[in-house]
Amino acid sequence: MLTGKQKSYLRSLAQNERPLFQVGKDGISDTLVDTVNTALKKRELIKITILKTCPTDLKETAFDLAMLTKSDLIQVIGRNVVLYKKGREPKILLP
Repeated sequence: MLTGKQKSYLRSLAQNERPLFQVGKDGISDTLVDTVNTALKKRELIKITILKTCPTDLKETAFDLAMLTKSDLIQVIGRNVVLYKKGREPKILLP
């Protein structure tokens, strides 16, 4: 479990990131979960855009993505979601 200070630090890092993926009218697919997992292993911190065409609620989609990828939901801001998953050899050193 991450502390408030750690989440704040990760939010500050995510400000400069560009969204890597989009969740659209198909919602969360197995392929999306696999590609997000791969990206999390490489980067640890990623940003995802949830389009207006997504059939489920924004926060519900964000929570489901975090659960399916076993990652931490750091932030939902606008239509962007920030996820974090600590790697085996961490690249991001948390305070």
